Amino acid sequence: MRFVLALAILAFSPTLAMAHTGAGDTMGFLHGFAHPLGGLDHVLAMLAVGILAAVLGGRALWLIPLSFLSVMLLGFALGLLQVELPLVELGIALSSVAIGLAAMTRHPLPLSAAMTLVAVFAVFHGHAHGAEMPATTEGLGYAAGFLSATALLHLAGLAGIIGMVRLTGRHARLVSRIAGGAIALGGVGVLSGWL
Repeated sequence: MRFVLALAILAFSPTLAMAHTGAGDTMGFLHGFAHPLGGLDHVLAMLAVGILAAVLGGRALWLIPLSFLSVMLLGFALGLLQVELPLVELGIALSSVAIGLAAMTRHPLPLSAAMTLVAVFAVFHGHAHGAEMPATTEGLGYAAGFLSATALLHLAGLAGIIGMVRLTGRHARLVSRIAGGAIALGGVGVLSGWL
């Protein structure tokens, strides 16, 4: 519980730090923070990353989200530089399906494969953040904002599964698989347009 509280405080610390700087920094942070929360495709994928990390456990609890966040910054830079990346929207939509399915499989992925999986999709999410950043927005604040929102969504997926596992005891694996499947189904809904 202390770990979750510490992560939440850390995630919100850029907001506190920027409260007394220029208005551009604060507005950049707020625009960035809102961006991942503005689309169901982003939200589902971020929750899926946390769920996958919880399913794998151990070092994956921090390595999976960290892999996503660090590679998302690379995608953000590509988007800012207007480097063309094919099928960005499709990559974003497929991310929740693929990561959700990885979380629900009977045989968990090796950690390196799971890190690679989330990193591939992180490029698409980061690219969208960079390409869609408003021209009047301050980049560093914007990046801090979308990183904070993304980390909180990862944490929500992770904490949700850990909480459900503790509540369900011997049915923990089934609950984790159902959660991964629900995220994947949501991703299919986004892809097909019924969500």
